[in-house]
Amino acid sequence: MGFAFYDLIFLALFLLVFVVFLVLKKHNLKRQGLLYLYRTKIGINIIDWTAKKFSNVLKPAQYLVITSGYVLMGIVIWFLIKFSYFYLTSPYAAKALKVPVLMPLIPYLPEIFKIDFLPPFYFTYWIVIIAIIAIPHEFAHGIFARLNKIRVHSTGFGFLGPFLAAFVEPDEKEMAKSRKMPQLAVLASGTFANIIVSLIFALLLLLFFVSSFSAAGVNFNAYSTSPVNISDISYIGEIPSADSGLIELKANNLSYFTSPILLQNALNSSTSQIEAYDSSPAFNSKLSGAIFEINGQKILSQEELSKAILSNSPGDEIIVKTIDIKNSSIRTYNLVLSERNGKAFLGIGIIPSGSLMSSRIMNVVSKIKDPSIYYTSPLGSFGIFIYDLLWWIVLVSISVALVNMVPVGIFDGGRFFYLTILAISKKEAIAKRAFQISTVFILVVVALLMVKWIFVFI
Repeated sequence: MGFAFYDLIFLALFLLVFVVFLVLKKHNLKRQGLLYLYRTKIGINIIDWTAKKFSNVLKPAQYLVITSGYVLMGIVIWFLIKFSYFYLTSPYAAKALKVPVLMPLIPYLPEIFKIDFLPPFYFTYWIVIIAIIAIPHEFAHGIFARLNKIRVHSTGFGFLGPFLAAFVEPDEKEMAKSRKMPQLAVLASGTFANIIVSLIFALLLLLFFVSSFSAAGVNFNAYSTSPVNISDISYIGEIPSADSGLIELKANNLSYFTSPILLQNALNSSTSQIEAYDSSPAFNSKLSGAIFEINGQKILSQEELSKAILSNSPGDEIIVKTIDIKNSSIRTYNLVLSERNGKAFLGIGIIPSGSLMSSRIMNVVSKIKDPSIYYTSPLGSFGIFIYDLLWWIVLVSISVALVNMVPVGIFDGGRFFYLTILAISKKEAIAKRAFQISTVFILVVVALLMVKWIFVFI
């Protein structure tokens, strides 16, 4: 019985407790728009104590906090522009991403949208992550507010249906009357706390992975391809009925397979070449999963995989065993190796993905957890559960830090951007205008991204 069963039981119990709490505390709840707020002063003493106890460290740290705010804002604007251009111009990006760009992170999101490149996102993960991310974020706002003599009225939780959020309420009037630097520090402190959390849990993720996982096979994410000259094509097969089907080509007495859309676009344009799948043993047998054994020999690295294949000759029959990454089922393939450049050829490969920045990040990460390697843990499914939880905490922490610095009014970055322009221009009219322009621009971009998704999927 999978963990999802127990997770759903936990979800049902949580909703029951949630309803009982709302009924018992209904007199303490106040509605603010679509939110119901439960205010308490429990956290204020902790905030006051922290701001007073560590004031000697926190005061000079404000420069670092503000700087991190500008760095995060610059990164998120750069990423938004680059991602939006790619998403809107690419015919494949929306289908590959699947999930709408304007979508909150909800339990079971990867399962709902059938996103196979993300691990499961259980309700248990969601509750734990809210606590780990929201509480430091909000408490940081409160601590830096009190550090700058700005009162904090209350702390508490917000409810939007079953969705939870933590909050800290500084005095808005005192905040507005403060100098610009304290305001900037208060606004950027929440995202700074998220970055600290992400670094802590990234270290925990590293330590847990190194101590609890070992190589057990080799992953691959592509079949081999070759460039095919349009002028060399002598045969084009029938167009498949399925949208995801491939069409057969023949060129120079060799068979290839490609997307009908890609072929049609090439024929209608001045393109002289297209990339097409080779008619390889891996492609023809629909080889899938992580390869962990060839002819009884264990495969634990790309080097071992390459040696195992090249130790044979073209035309030799080999037995390949793979393991399905999602359900751990084992498959056995009897394959006859083909030939390329006089050597035995299976026809698999690994395609690096992502932008220049993400590729650099992956180069660092791959030194720890090589994406081409399939790993197992002696802790079994529990080890995978903990690893995925830590992975989600790091990912969501960084995402929350970035999103909150978007220069739009509903986020911390909106006021942060406004104060920055005001400090530079010394004119409130210019600051308000710049704030309005940034807000409208980003909302229009997001609307275009959503329209693109709607046209692709609906």
